[in-house]
Formats: sequence, structure tokens, C-alpha cells
Amino acid sequence: MLIGNLGKDPDLQYLEGNIAVAKFPLATTETFKDKTGNLVSQTEWHTVVLWRGLAELAQKYLHKGSLVYIEGRLRTRTWEDKDKNRRFSTEIVGDNLVMLDKRKESSDYHGTDADVSIKATDIHYDAGAIEPTKDDLPF
Repeated sequence: MLIGNLGKDPDLQYLEGNIAVAKFPLATTETFKDKTGNLVSQTEWHTVVLWRGLAELAQKYLHKGSLVYIEGRLRTRTWEDKDKNRRFSTEIVGDNLVMLDKRKESSDYHGTDADVSIKATDIHYDAGAIEPTKDDLPF
């Protein structure tokens, strides 16, 4: 499960049999306090691959900077490059996609439901702040 921002617009291609596949980089940022109390941000880049309907949905609605929630699984591929060097790539194959950007007002949307908007920079993790006690257990 990842929440992050797209690094560029999804690249949509169609494979044999008209099967859609979209690929894009996703940035996730973790912010925490170091031992001296200073805030430190670390950004990781992931390659996300979506198939079929999810791929077409991503191409239609997502763009560089879009905030998304992705559920999926890891897939590592290996190959040999032209210089006979062994190369590998680990990708997130998305099974579920939730768009977290606030909806833009348009003539097509007349709903009154509140939109969800979460910025990746609003998510903070302080490892020292989580100390479970016996009372925190759900059973």
C-alpha cells in the first residue's frame, strides 16, 4: 500500500490483443524527527504498472503531481542488456487505485459530498512516538 504523487503523466500502451498497460513513477515521502529533533524528509521513487481498465482510468484521470493510493504487489524482472550485463527492475503491479486529489468543479459534477484531499507532505511518522501498551491491544 502506497500513497504518493505521480512523477509524470501515465504512459499508456496497448499490447497484443488490445490489452492496456500504463506505467508511471510514484514518489512517496516519509518525514520523521532524527535524534537531534530535526525534521528529515526522505523520498523514494517507485515504478507503478497498471493493467487493463485501471491503466485506461489512470491515463484518463491522472497527471503529473496527482495524489493516489495504490494497493498492489511487487514484481521483479531481470534481463540482460546489450552489453551482456544482468539488469533488474522492481515494480509495483497495482490491483487497486484510489484518486485522492480534490475533484475539480465541472458542469458534469453537481454533487455535494465532501471531497477527500490528502497531501503526502501531511503524513508524518515519528518512530519514537508509537509505544503500544497493553491497553492498546484490540483483544
